Amino acid sequence: MPVKVVTDSTADLPDQLVQELGITVVPIYVRFVDKVYRDRVDISEDEFYKRLLHDPVHPNTTQPTPQDFADVYQKLSQEAEGIISIHISSKLSGTYNSALMAKEMIRKGCPLEIIDSQTLSIAMGLIVIQASKMAKSGMSLQQIVDEVGKIIPNVHLLILFDTLKYLAKGGRIGKAKALLGSVLSVRPLLTVRDGELVPSSQVRTRSKGIDKLFDFVKKAANIQDLAILHSTTPDEAQALVESTSSIFSKEHTILARVGPALGVHSGPGILAIALREKGLP
Repeated sequence: MPVKVVTDSTADLPDQLVQELGITVVPIYVRFVDKVYRDRVDISEDEFYKRLLHDPVHPNTTQPTPQDFADVYQKLSQEAEGIISIHISSKLSGTYNSALMAKEMIRKGCPLEIIDSQTLSIAMGLIVIQASKMAKSGMSLQQIVDEVGKIIPNVHLLILFDTLKYLAKGGRIGKAKALLGSVLSVRPLLTVRDGELVPSSQVRTRSKGIDKLFDFVKKAANIQDLAILHSTTPDEAQALVESTSSIFSKEHTILARVGPALGVHSGPGILAIALREKGLP
């Protein structure tokens, strides 16, 4: 029996890849006032962004409960020799800790490893994809855990925000708070460092921000995987796929969308690039 791979919905993995690789995704909860939705299960991306822009009350998110994870682990343990569960940075969400609590609840199940990806969104998705490919190739749980530990430092993310107001509303602004005082015309770019969102740079126009994303790819060393992410601008994302095709094959570039769970904090207009570089031997 192969190792099973679990993640949470903040990985923003396209459904097709989830199905192809047999990944189990545990949804984050999104709450609009008194109505709670499971990310991408009870509410689609289009429905979510429409509500985000027009609902008078800003939504919030809640991590899956330990029982949510325990139910998934118990079910998978019936058909797996091991489970690796990879989650959003513990500095950005309580999801990782919730998974750890679930592990304590089901001590008699098959071997289970909980991994803090130290990142988020499709950057975490790239890690999950590699873990899934290794599982399909027949690698053992410990081999996959060891390899994932080597992959994590080589996955990088750069995000162009249209505004930081949603990040501030959601209370997840962290070290990017210093940018809030910037003039309204500035477009901030954030990256992830040590599991936290931190400022990378800021530009005056969106087009210059897109240029920064392209340069991010251009300057990367020995790219193994590339993903382009958007929330509400598919045409821009596709154009970025085309422009970066001179550096990395567009047939192998993953095009993903920010789901409701992260959309609560990022808002519309997000454009981002995640990439995995080849690590040192």
